[in-house]
Amino acid sequence: MSIYLKNTGVLLSIFILFTTSTKLSANRLNQSLEQDSQSSINHAHEHGVQSNRHTAKGHVYSEPETTSKIDEDAHEASITLSPKKMSLANINVESITPSFQYSAVYAPGEVKVNGYKSYVVSPRTESVIISRYAALGDSVEKGQKLVTLFSEAVSQAQADYLIAATEWYRVKRLGNKTVSESRLLQAETTYSAAYGKLIALGLTEQAINDISNKDIKAFGQYTLVAQREGVVLQDDFIQGQRLNAGDTVMLLADEKQLWVEAKVSPNKPLELSVNSPAMVSFDGQEYRAKVIQEGHTIDPQTRTRIIRLSVDNSNHKLHSGMFVKVYFQFTTQQKVMAVPEDALLRSADGDWVVFVEDHPGEFQAVEVELGRSLGDYREIIGIESGTRIVTQGAFFVASEIAKGGFDPHNH
Repeated sequence: MSIYLKNTGVLLSIFILFTTSTKLSANRLNQSLEQDSQSSINHAHEHGVQSNRHTAKGHVYSEPETTSKIDEDAHEASITLSPKKMSLANINVESITPSFQYSAVYAPGEVKVNGYKSYVVSPRTESVIISRYAALGDSVEKGQKLVTLFSEAVSQAQADYLIAATEWYRVKRLGNKTVSESRLLQAETTYSAAYGKLIALGLTEQAINDISNKDIKAFGQYTLVAQREGVVLQDDFIQGQRLNAGDTVMLLADEKQLWVEAKVSPNKPLELSVNSPAMVSFDGQEYRAKVIQEGHTIDPQTRTRIIRLSVDNSNHKLHSGMFVKVYFQFTTQQKVMAVPEDALLRSADGDWVVFVEDHPGEFQAVEVELGRSLGDYREIIGIESGTRIVTQGAFFVASEIAKGGFDPHNH
């Protein structure tokens, strides 16, 4: 019994010792795990902070937001492009120096008759066409017969004139000794009124003088003649046709000098003056022209303004109604700094800028003031002679600068 109790006590002591040792080991293990966990957390936190300070390429930025803003400002000021990129974008850079500017601006145009050298042949009273003496396209001389008409009003005016002329000549032969002065004045006034009426109806002086020798059966007939030389451009009538006063019988025009009416956008700035040179092109041939008038109203149909030119047509190859190309020519009296219109762009604050190449491939936006419009070119102020400026591809450079503002690394 005693032996059993001793053995039991030993076993109990061993069990208690084992349990205590196990608890100590568990506590030490837990403490070790907690320390490892805290160390991992600290390490992860430090690693995370450091990773936020690194870019994909490993560059370190101690102040990310400020640096981006500075970098963005720098990219707005200038940008560098590789030669390959400039070639692909077709960017052209030229040294700008003062020079005389010659340029041309295109506008569609239409040939018109010269309104100052044209003449409309028309009756001045209701009439009937009897015969014609000229046809469409004929060249006529001043005084040449064109058309003979008949009018009841002319017939009555011719008769009144014949009576008044006969009375005036009779009274004038009698003189003051036989006829009173008031009678002489009355006869002269009646004669003058009858003569003036025939002139108003379109009769020539020669036709009026021939009335006294004219067959009375031919009364009422009268002939219209060319008041100037020219070409018959219109004769839309037939014999026997009755016309009202003012109807067009024929249109005569001097085709040696024609008009060209160019249609220009109202928003296009063109500094033109009278006698400004231009070139008119039709079917591969060119004709010199000059500006004679500039419209100040907008055509309600085409929404364009009309610029009228005078063109020499001595060879008679241009005709009214033709559509032609007009090239306004510009030149400066003095040397000026000028760039193509495409080289100018608006900056963010609304100012005009050009892109200057400070170093090969490095471009910077520089503000300029605009001067005169020189066709497709524009005078600029604020740039020194010899400055290298982007004359082609400025929009691409501006796009790259704008893109650089959103991506500081120009990715």
